Amino acid sequence: MDNQAEVRDFLRTRRDRITPEQAGIVTGGRRRLPGLRREEVAMIAGMSSDYYAKMERGNLAGVSPEVLDALARALRLDDAETEHLHDLARAANPSPSRRRARPAQSTIRPSLQRFLDAITGAPAWIVNQRGDILATNPLARALLAPMLDDPDTRNNTARFIFLSPAARTFYPQWEHAADASVANLRTAAGRNPRDKALSDLIGELATRGDAFSRRWSAHDVRLHRTGTKHIHHPAVGDLEFVYEGVELPDHPGWMMFAYTSAAGSPTEDRVKLLGSLAATQADAQAPAPVSQPGET
Repeated sequence: MDNQAEVRDFLRTRRDRITPEQAGIVTGGRRRLPGLRREEVAMIAGMSSDYYAKMERGNLAGVSPEVLDALARALRLDDAETEHLHDLARAANPSPSRRRARPAQSTIRPSLQRFLDAITGAPAWIVNQRGDILATNPLARALLAPMLDDPDTRNNTARFIFLSPAARTFYPQWEHAADASVANLRTAAGRNPRDKALSDLIGELATRGDAFSRRWSAHDVRLHRTGTKHIHHPAVGDLEFVYEGVELPDHPGWMMFAYTSAAGSPTEDRVKLLGSLAATQADAQAPAPVSQPGET
């Protein structure tokens, strides 16, 4: 990905969303654009206008973390946006002594799969930075069946959201799910600008419709760690979860998610029903035991 273009567009979109009134700047007369001017951002951040202009042209080479933090405060960046700005700066300053990144892995350790399977009361699964679902426990397999059974999405959440008609039923709040999916990919692209598989996925989705490309051009990012999720499952109906995501340090870019529901809630009852349906289906598909000679 073009780092300079990413930096330029990210800073410009953040600057454009802040009004002078929000920044405490008194203006006289009408302004052509609602956002801050470059010189106003520079003044708030405590740097020269020329220096900030160089940064907004996409050049973050040599910019210190302290200057980046000052700029983040001036642009009122949240935690995810501040981290993204630092990621873009690291990409602009490659270190020759940095160890070569380990190749992406997709194989789950047996012990990690056993850990997932030991979680019996909540759907739990592992996903990589591209949104590929790498492993599930049985309850998550049942919950995500509309996605995992769709051959066109190839177990990828972003493909399911933007390419499968079923996604708009599965996610009652589809617009929110689409916004979050693109923001997750934008965050991952900032951290791993040389990930070809990630770039290929983004390119594929950008050419398949305006719904993705319009969101991609907004340059929004997020930290995908906790929140609420609404799902309409074809077998059990409407579900409302609180999710928690945990990074797996041994596998950079991998996260484990678990969806839980309030005790005594309709969702809790429907998840239990979903588990029973999945267990019944698994029993029905299991091969019949082979009779041994002499048995009746």
